[in-house]
Amino acid sequence: MSLHDAKPVYKWAGGKGQLLPQFEALYPKKLLNNEIKAYVEPFVGGGAVFFELVKRFNFDRIVLNDINEVLILTYMVIRDNVDSLIRTLSDLEKKYLALKADDRKKKYYEIRDKFNEEKKKIDYSQIDSASVLHVAHSIFLNRTCFNGLYRLNKKGEFNVPVGQYTNPTICNEQNLRNVSHALNGVKLLCGDFEEVTDFIDKDTFVYIDPPYRPLNVTSSFNSYQIDDFDDESQERLANWFRKLDKKKNALIMLSNSNPKNTNPDDDFFERLYSGYNITEVSASRQINSKSSLRGQISELLIRNYD
Repeated sequence: MSLHDAKPVYKWAGGKGQLLPQFEALYPKKLLNNEIKAYVEPFVGGGAVFFELVKRFNFDRIVLNDINEVLILTYMVIRDNVDSLIRTLSDLEKKYLALKADDRKKKYYEIRDKFNEEKKKIDYSQIDSASVLHVAHSIFLNRTCFNGLYRLNKKGEFNVPVGQYTNPTICNEQNLRNVSHALNGVKLLCGDFEEVTDFIDKDTFVYIDPPYRPLNVTSSFNSYQIDDFDDESQERLANWFRKLDKKKNALIMLSNSNPKNTNPDDDFFERLYSGYNITEVSASRQINSKSSLRGQISELLIRNYD
């Protein structure tokens, strides 16, 4: 079993897998020299950066946090009870792939309804047969829904329609085992980003990947939670970034959208992060209602080190 093959479990809008080669030249030298003892991610999402770094560097401590309780429960179940999850997912996959197209569609919406019902009564802090099934349903929906989106309506219900896949991989057993191995010993938290503050010190590398500031009104499809991450939230995050820099002396790298893709005069992030290194990276983003914003666009990487 190799950590080298651990990859994100979820297809995740805005996932960082494609940007990893560009990140390589922008990591802190202390990290590349194996001098960093701890790694913290306050918005772990699909975890592409975590999976890349954990296979290359030996951290004494790793803390992963996200406000999305389904996501953190998934990582808890994979870390602590991967065999049960594999059995449940494998059974789901077998039954689903045996169905004809119309019956698959019916099954998708049936599981989506079950998932939303489970959300109302599940205890997200513990692992039992109910939580294993809930995570299995979540992974099933992610692998079979339209574009792999995770989106909630105002009632907090998952509302993404069915996708068109001939032979989706619902249970990737080897990857689930690799991910379980990668998560061994990792502290998992579910809450606001500021709750990880006490786990950060001068020997910590912090990678921050918040919900991106929308490039236009219609591009804000990624409501992972009912409460949107608005400009006020972005400002609170920037204040926290400065606090980690000044008081904790941590090494910090943060990703966000580049408003200049749509408005050359929008200097929102230059103002928020004045005094820090702001670098543009190129990303391919497909999920957008405006065709002009599909394909290669610029994103920002903000660092408190050279």
